[in-house]
Amino acid sequence: MKSSKYILFIALLGICWGCSLTKNLEEGQYALYENDITGVEKANKETLYGLIEQEPNTRFLGVSPGVIIYRFGAKFYDSVKVAEKLRSDERELAQLELLLDSLPDEKKAKKRVEKLETKIVGLNKKLEYGNTVMRTGNPLVIFDSTLTKTTKENLKGYLVNHGFFDAEVDFEVKTDKKKAYVSYLVTEKSPYLLESFYTKTENTEIIKLLNSSAKDSKIKVGGNYNQDQITAERNRLEELLKNNGFFMFSKSYINYIAYKDTATHTIKLEQVIQKPTFTDIHEVYTIDSITFRINPPSNEFADRRVKEQYKSIDFSFFQDRYSAKVLASRVFFQPGQVYNRTSAIETQRQLSNLDLFRFVNITFDTLGTSLTANIFTQPNQKYQLTNQVGMTITEQLPGPFFSTALRNRNFFRAGEILEFNFRAGLEGVASATGQGVYQSSEVNAGVTLIFPRFLIPFSPGSLQKYGRYNPSTRVRLGYNYTNRPEYNRNSVNGLLSYSWVTSNNRIFYTLNAADLSYIRTPRIQDEFFDILANLQQEGNNLIWSFLPSFISSISGQSIINFNKYGNFNTNRASLLRLFAESGGTTLNFFDVQNNSEPDIEYANFQWVKAQVDFRRYYPVNEKQTFAYRFNFGWARPYGVSAGILPYEKYFFAGGGTSIRAWQARRLGPGSYVPQTGEGGEYDYTNEQPAEMILETMLEYRRNLFGYFDMALFIDAGNSWMIGYDAARPGADFRWDRFYKEIAVGAGFGLRMDFDFLVVRLDLATKAIDPSKPIGERWVFDNISFDRPFGIKGQTVLNFGIGYPF
Repeated sequence: MKSSKYILFIALLGICWGCSLTKNLEEGQYALYENDITGVEKANKETLYGLIEQEPNTRFLGVSPGVIIYRFGAKFYDSVKVAEKLRSDERELAQLELLLDSLPDEKKAKKRVEKLETKIVGLNKKLEYGNTVMRTGNPLVIFDSTLTKTTKENLKGYLVNHGFFDAEVDFEVKTDKKKAYVSYLVTEKSPYLLESFYTKTENTEIIKLLNSSAKDSKIKVGGNYNQDQITAERNRLEELLKNNGFFMFSKSYINYIAYKDTATHTIKLEQVIQKPTFTDIHEVYTIDSITFRINPPSNEFADRRVKEQYKSIDFSFFQDRYSAKVLASRVFFQPGQVYNRTSAIETQRQLSNLDLFRFVNITFDTLGTSLTANIFTQPNQKYQLTNQVGMTITEQLPGPFFSTALRNRNFFRAGEILEFNFRAGLEGVASATGQGVYQSSEVNAGVTLIFPRFLIPFSPGSLQKYGRYNPSTRVRLGYNYTNRPEYNRNSVNGLLSYSWVTSNNRIFYTLNAADLSYIRTPRIQDEFFDILANLQQEGNNLIWSFLPSFISSISGQSIINFNKYGNFNTNRASLLRLFAESGGTTLNFFDVQNNSEPDIEYANFQWVKAQVDFRRYYPVNEKQTFAYRFNFGWARPYGVSAGILPYEKYFFAGGGTSIRAWQARRLGPGSYVPQTGEGGEYDYTNEQPAEMILETMLEYRRNLFGYFDMALFIDAGNSWMIGYDAARPGADFRWDRFYKEIAVGAGFGLRMDFDFLVVRLDLATKAIDPSKPIGERWVFDNISFDRPFGIKGQTVLNFGIGYPF
């Protein structure tokens, strides 16, 4: 035993030496090991750190995984061979391009040209950044004194631009055992305050505009002088003037003069609006006429042009197959109005949203102070076929799927889009009858007709009134078939929905005015039927959810996106999703059979449902972020439902996007002790439907190196039934105990972020288990050196695609 310990110790030393950052460095080279900024008291220290040109490699326990991966990839990389291959392919490409027109098989030659162009792009990338393994890791950061001097100037420039005109910046470098430690020494001194701000211009119209919008000014008198505020105010002023008719104005006409008082450390800032070079004064431009032209896809249609005027817009179509009425509803400026840049940009965006055109260009011709607006477009392809092959992750198992969609644009010649969809796939699901993990198959198909307007009876003016909100009406008929180990289920669905967005794309609304489904479960496995029957004997009538049923509902959803949530490279952002649904409402007007009546063969459902989902993304710096989610849902059956919801309307807790320490759909409800299989006390065999869910998640994310990110997270929540469930004691929600039934899981994750795809591995451990008796719910102490993952089933590995929220 003693000798094995020594051997292990020596082996670990060897591994650490082999992974050493300073390995094989030449004389005079040093690995950058640490950066430090001292002396900062009032300036933003995090921003200053972001201006450092050289960052040391990320280390874990003194070892840099990124450097290890890079060095491993370098063993199989030969830059000379890559350069030779690149030159060879470039020569072949040049020869092919010269002879392309004279080659007998021109189609084959063009394919070879495309292939060579793709290879050359890849070889250039490989020559610059190394092979794929090298690009996954990071090269060793070697201290560069030139970049350190550049960083010094960056820090000085930032401080000056933020009012620290007298600031001084220096640096010192300490070296030890081939490692460099860089300290940037900042002496801030007193910042200069902005004492006053005024504008100088002879244009009275501009003065009026500035006075009317003074409250929106980005420059704040009384605070530190800040160059960022000046830049923001310059942009604001240009936007303000261009939205009020000053077509020829640009921010290049705006200059700033700072008068500095060194005795009082104050600044007087003067904003000067210069005169234009082509006239004596900045003038307001008015739109005189509008031309909308749809160019033909080729010259053969040039003689088939159709002209029409609608709403003072001169339309020119290459064929009589477009609706001037629909197109005019997406044009937000009219003859006689002053020029407004926002209206022009919104017009371009909304015309593009129709998905009818390859491009939309808007230009303005000037004559004096009059503008002729020219809208040029070209039709998109009439038919579009899209095929997709991918993989979904359910119950930690990947499942392949195939989908195809055929799109027919401008179906009724008024901007409609007809879509045919088909999808087939396999998913990994845990059997409710304790038979392990099976592959569930699912097939769905549908036809959808999308109208670029609201189909509202007796409302002829809705098209022009709501055009700027990108309105659409969607009519869909679909079929879905699911084959699970426990049952087969199929449904026919019809949907009429309306959707629209606010003009700034911040809020997205959906109203499902009619959502109708007919559901059948023709096959139920005997063992699963026995489970449902036993639940019924105990007072839980979940079996009714598997009877043939006609389900109708009305629902609405609002998604409020603050600051582009979902683009995780931006500043702090958040998203709020609100959902409400009323099911079976029309049954109140009919005499229908109650589900509780004996020998019922056909189920009816009435329910109300609501959900609030809030997500917050908070970046600390370029490499570190916090993400938070709060999710609350409530559903309540009433009337003929006799206490049961359609199975698809229940809430389920647990899984890769929920409380990750529990398997998908297996947590709760409440303090109910679920039935287990032969795999131990956490081998839950049944899904746990619930009428209420409460979840909250906090995640810390950090970039490690290259494509690799890590995460630390804690999840808390549970699900409950609203009323007493005799078959599941402790499942009901009670104000005096629900907070004691909050499940808590914690863990860490490893992600590979390729921008277009995020592969996620999350390892989560149960910390508080509400199914245990009171006083025994803290189960985290099961974790020990001998049992790093606790007892069997306590730790769950989640494999997923994309971020959990």
